[in-house]
Amino acid sequence: MLFSTPEFLYAFLPVTLILYFLTPMPGGSPKLRNYVLLIMSLIFYGWGEPRYLLLMTAQLFSAWVFGLLIDRFRGKLAGRLALIGCIAVGIGGLMFFKYADFFIGNVNTLFGASFGLLKFALPIGISFYTFQALSYDFDLYLGRTNVQRNFFTLCTYVTLFPQLVAGPIVRYTDVESALKKREHSLTDFAAGVRRLIAGIAKKVLIANVLAEMVGAYKQSGDSSVLGTWLYIVGYAFHLYFDFSGYSDMAIGMGRMFGFRFLENFNYPYIAQSVSDFWRRWHMSLSAWFRDYVYIPLGGNRVKLLKYVRNVMTVWLLTGFWHGADWTFVIWGIYFGVMLLLERFVLAKALARLPRFVRHVYLLFCVAVGWMIFDAGSLGEAFSRLGYLFGGGTGFIGEDTLYTLRNYLVPLLIAAVGCTPWPSRLAAKLGEKRIMTALEPLAAAVLLLLVTAYLVDGSFNPFIYFRF
Repeated sequence: MLFSTPEFLYAFLPVTLILYFLTPMPGGSPKLRNYVLLIMSLIFYGWGEPRYLLLMTAQLFSAWVFGLLIDRFRGKLAGRLALIGCIAVGIGGLMFFKYADFFIGNVNTLFGASFGLLKFALPIGISFYTFQALSYDFDLYLGRTNVQRNFFTLCTYVTLFPQLVAGPIVRYTDVESALKKREHSLTDFAAGVRRLIAGIAKKVLIANVLAEMVGAYKQSGDSSVLGTWLYIVGYAFHLYFDFSGYSDMAIGMGRMFGFRFLENFNYPYIAQSVSDFWRRWHMSLSAWFRDYVYIPLGGNRVKLLKYVRNVMTVWLLTGFWHGADWTFVIWGIYFGVMLLLERFVLAKALARLPRFVRHVYLLFCVAVGWMIFDAGSLGEAFSRLGYLFGGGTGFIGEDTLYTLRNYLVPLLIAAVGCTPWPSRLAAKLGEKRIMTALEPLAAAVLLLLVTAYLVDGSFNPFIYFRF
């Protein structure tokens, strides 16, 4: 089930809210409401592929059991073995379903073998819920949280439908207290509704439109300079508004149910360097790799060669996490190398450049990265990179002006929308008394526009579902 469907917005979500708020909280405990969320989250996840509920439940059960063992044998060999077992089961399941065919295909290519591909459908959200379950056991082992002895409460944490299938990656420590006690208010609920509507508007009214532009470029075979630049700019905006829109929806719905999920994006396209960009983009994933891979390897408190190893290990894993394809591996290597270059070679030069030049540099680096990220093969990626600089059919293709004419307005809206300007304007207007009445009206109009588009538009799933 997708957030950006009338079935979710006008059936599943309202029914869930009614059941949730009709459920009592004896003694102020949200335990019964947690069970409502658990049941509805399982229905949400199993809507399209019920069989993968068994896989997710098995992974959660193993994380719970290993957590009990880690707590029982804390500081002993059995506790360390329990942590290893947790990693083996979690990563093993992820590797099998997401990467088995990738490895089989490469073995066949390298050795001329003919092993058959497994061709298992990728369980939606497996990368996200696996990392969340692992973070619970990691934090438990490191003494950052207390053991959760109630299996169903742990399941509620991982399966919360607002963030289950595409993040942000919520850690147990982020919601531990809210699972035991949380407050609800009309102010929080209203803020959550506004964030939900803003998120779905970003997805439906901007990301979906730009997805059409990207698709048109790929179908046309345009290899002109301007056409390829329009494509990569459109893709960059599409990716941002698609994923940040989902995160907005997740954060908004979480707040409606009394949870405060951490922010996942902080205007990454206004960054001044690659390192600054990755402090702002998909922050929950970056923090996960930082805390559970980079720091355990020694972080930056090691000698030069080990530091390079640590950075490249994190970025190889980051690329591989996004997909079982060499394009993602190269994408990860590319950004790892760029981060090392900035630290050891470019840092002083960048510091002397004007902000505008640093910003242009960052946008160019990101454009190259997204070109690799979106390519169907390495050959396609390098071909399109060549088109950016005249290696195709000239400066303007036959379809370029048509694309520019039809998508210039959405591109301009996206360019402004990925900066802090709209939120700053909204904050200033929010200080005026008349906005008390106009803000709900604006939200209602926006929701009507989204609904009209959904009823009349084509199917367009969230891009991060594939990861």
